[in-house]
Amino acid sequence: MTSVADAVVPGQRLGHIQEYTAGPGTYSHQDFLYASVVGLKHVSRTSASELPVMTVHRENSQSAMPGMEAIVICKVVRVNPRFAAVNIMVVNGIPCSDDFQGVIRVQDVRATEKDKVKIYNSFRPGDIVRAQVISLGDARSYFLSTAANELGVIFGTSVAGGSLVPISWQEMQCTKTKAIELRKCAKPM
Repeated sequence: MTSVADAVVPGQRLGHIQEYTAGPGTYSHQDFLYASVVGLKHVSRTSASELPVMTVHRENSQSAMPGMEAIVICKVVRVNPRFAAVNIMVVNGIPCSDDFQGVIRVQDVRATEKDKVKIYNSFRPGDIVRAQVISLGDARSYFLSTAANELGVIFGTSVAGGSLVPISWQEMQCTKTKAIELRKCAKPM
C-alpha cells in the first residue's frame, strides 16, 4: 500500500547502498541511493539472499489534450466585441496539465439569432464555461462553441461578488443582491 510518505522528488536520499540495490528511477552517489524522478518509492525483494531493489515509479497521469468534438471546461480571461478568449482547464472530464487557449467567436455562442449576439451579454471575465471544440483553430487557440443547450456558463460571479445561479437560458441571478445579469447559461446536466 502506498502512502504520502512514499512520494519522492529528484535528489531525495532514499537509503544506503549496503541496504538496497538501485532500480529504475534511482541512482547511487557516494554510498547512498537518490531519486532521479518525481514519483512513488517502492521496495521489492527478489530473493532472500539478495538486497531489496529500490525503485521510483512515475505516476501514469495522462495529459488531456483537446480534440475535435471534445467537451471542455474553460475560464474566460478576456472579452472583446468579436470573441471571448478562454483558458481550457478540463477536457472530457480529465484535467489539463498543459495550458491551452481557446476562442468562443460571436457566431459560435448560440445556434439561433447569431446576428443579435453580444459577447459581453454572454460571457464575462472569470466565468467558467462548458463548451465544445469545433475546430483546432490557428496556432494560438482552439475554436469553441456554446451553441448547444447544455453548453454555456456553468459558474459565474456577479458584479457585487456573489455567486450567480441560472434563472433562464440567458439570465443569471446574484445570490447576494438578487440582481439579474445576462449570460449564455448552460442547461444543467
